[in-house]
Amino acid sequence: MAYEGAAMARLTRAQQQERTRSAVLAAAREEFVQRGYTPAKVDRIAERAELTRGAVYSNFPSKRALYLAVLVAMVEETATAEPARPPVSLEDALGEFARTWLDRLPLADEDAPGGRLRLRSLAGVVDDDRGRAVLAQLARLEALLLAVGLESHDPVAGRRVRLAELVLTLLGGAGALAETAPGFGDPFDRVRACRHLAGLDLADTWAPAHAPYVEPTEPRHESWTPPAGLPDQITGDPVDLAADGLVTVLGARRLGAAEETVRSARPGEQVTVVAVTDDPAETGRLVRLRVRDLLTCLRGVFPADAWPSLRLVVDDGALVASALGLAGVDDETETAVRVQGGAIVARAAGRGAAVSAAGAAPADPLADFRKGRAGA
Repeated sequence: MAYEGAAMARLTRAQQQERTRSAVLAAAREEFVQRGYTPAKVDRIAERAELTRGAVYSNFPSKRALYLAVLVAMVEETATAEPARPPVSLEDALGEFARTWLDRLPLADEDAPGGRLRLRSLAGVVDDDRGRAVLAQLARLEALLLAVGLESHDPVAGRRVRLAELVLTLLGGAGALAETAPGFGDPFDRVRACRHLAGLDLADTWAPAHAPYVEPTEPRHESWTPPAGLPDQITGDPVDLAADGLVTVLGARRLGAAEETVRSARPGEQVTVVAVTDDPAETGRLVRLRVRDLLTCLRGVFPADAWPSLRLVVDDGALVASALGLAGVDDETETAVRVQGGAIVARAAGRGAAVSAAGAAPADPLADFRKGRAGA
């Protein structure tokens, strides 16, 4: 009976915390819509939610964390169904992606604070060196996700990352103009411009300068117990981290290295990119916001099998890093392992980790046993 009572008490506390959190988010959204980020006050948010200032800070450590949480909740509300049919051409894919992305632009007569919130504006929110460095890496990850979708349409055409970067640059510029000069420009012209970008010959190849100097790691055979149930940001399904393939854990300032995992994996192997941070309240939410926002657009254009082998995990609790035996994580974390038969057969850390782990010779799980027999 005592155990049941304690369990019920924990459940009640969790329910109360969730109600408090929901009330704070609803009040914060009203405050940000009416006033914008900079003029918004945590005291007013607490008053709107009929809570104390301490109750707000017990759930969100800063106004920036609260603003990012509001944006994440808004993106999660924007459910996008898969397209009825995949795009018939690269031009169609780019045009449909641009149209979906541009839906967020505020109207000319829309109130500025509400328009900026719908635009997912980060002006004045992410204004420190760390935040800008993370945004730069997120832009590279976003370009990779778009590029893999484009490459799935025509695998023979090769890498499409530079094309994706160009499209995101055009759309990002449209977003910046919409924030400072709402109503400027015709969105249909921007859609047509993105379609025309498909005809550019960008001579795109994957050739990182450090790759030729990365040595394959030595084969090994380590048992491990990966965490279960972590959701794939692309499909929403749980990720099987024990599947054969590469698993790369990347800090927020190393997310651009995700392409090394994608390009280094062997045919048929699963590729899992795990984003981690030592600041889940702010940096973690920023990563989650940008990833989910882009994938919401992509899911409206490409079918789920456009990323057949790629899995993307945002691991706020650093569960994968812990399972891999890492003492801690930070923005510069870069560790990769190759998994075969449920065991780790290669491990590398630092710049080029995925390239190194992928280049290891296939491990022989019976090698140690055979050495023992030979020695006997």
